[in-house]
Amino acid sequence: MAEIYVIVGTGAAGIAAAERIRLCKKDVTIIMMSVDEHSHSRCMLHKFLGGERTEEELSFVEPDFFEKNEIYWGKGQKALGLDTAKKQILMENGYQPYDKLLIATGSVFGIPPINHFRTASNVYGFRDLSDAQKIDAAVRAKNAKHVFIVGSGLVGLDVATGLMERGVKVTIAEMAPRVMPLQTDDTAAKAYQERFESHGARFLLGIGASDSIVNEQNEITAVVLSTGETVECDFVVCAAGVRPNIAWLEGSGLAMERGITVDARMRTSAPDVYAAGDVTGLSGVWPNAMDMGRVAASNMCGTPAEYTDRYCMKNTSNFFGLQMLTIGDINAQVDGAEVYTKESRNCYKKAVVKDGILKSILIQGDISHTGHWQYLIKNQIDISGVLKKKDVFDITFGDFYGMDDIWEYQYK
Repeated sequence: MAEIYVIVGTGAAGIAAAERIRLCKKDVTIIMMSVDEHSHSRCMLHKFLGGERTEEELSFVEPDFFEKNEIYWGKGQKALGLDTAKKQILMENGYQPYDKLLIATGSVFGIPPINHFRTASNVYGFRDLSDAQKIDAAVRAKNAKHVFIVGSGLVGLDVATGLMERGVKVTIAEMAPRVMPLQTDDTAAKAYQERFESHGARFLLGIGASDSIVNEQNEITAVVLSTGETVECDFVVCAAGVRPNIAWLEGSGLAMERGITVDARMRTSAPDVYAAGDVTGLSGVWPNAMDMGRVAASNMCGTPAEYTDRYCMKNTSNFFGLQMLTIGDINAQVDGAEVYTKESRNCYKKAVVKDGILKSILIQGDISHTGHWQYLIKNQIDISGVLKKKDVFDITFGDFYGMDDIWEYQYK
């Protein structure tokens, strides 16, 4: 009888793992389980919410991916528990046995402890397609005119963009003094804020929600701010934090902290159980999740591999045609560091360098040909010699000619 390889989750880590397993093992049974009924790119959810794409058009794999790779996909099934002794997963429709298991259940949104937020029927997150579908249904059912969004990070601005495309007015509350506080500085944040405001968004910066008002249907109809102001709304979207999706593993015996504890081979504390992606708490970056999935799959198939690229401080965004790349902590206070900035009509750049080492960089505008920045920052490459000859923002791969590893990084 063929071995059964089960993957819970069809996101970046799960799909990459399934593809690698089938490449290595032609004779095993591969079963994938997921809550959602469509494989999708989380980065594109705002396009579904805005009506630009259907569920099918959010997929990042070929239409025949599962058939071609002979993968059974159990759609619309939620994992409820794990018994590592009996090697079986409790799903909503019964138990699923496994010989090898990969947990790739991603992350879930958090709801702040504000009165009624955790009990009202019209408070949503925006993490998965199922979340976007609920918001879409709420907009249609209520003919929504005004939505209150908690958080102005990447997720908050994504959901705001999708709603605004449909003519919905949005109010975005952010505890920090600027939008996208983790990815921007004041200059970059202002550029994004102005674009959103020109399209009708309202920002409440440095202000949080302190209470809410509900109707007889247990729906929030207004949010009370810390300033005492009341903002009426049709529903609320919480976009101010995520956590690894591990609640269903309570009682499984797996070692867990913030996420599932794994070693360099993506092995958990239980035999034949692996984990990859957001659920490990190691990284929320798409390419890293795929790398973790491939490493886990290789080890599941008996080919030793290690996950070494744990650098995850990289974000890209594109709102209303304005692109931005941030690598490293652009707001960190680094003693003795030199801060370089360059601003033109269509582009803003900022770099932080200490002792010849690039610590972080932000580029807003044209972000083409920027692949080398992550390598330089992650590997702490000394650029002091290059800085004697040219501006930091003019550095290219060509300045490191002869370093085989950086060229390998560029083209891999």
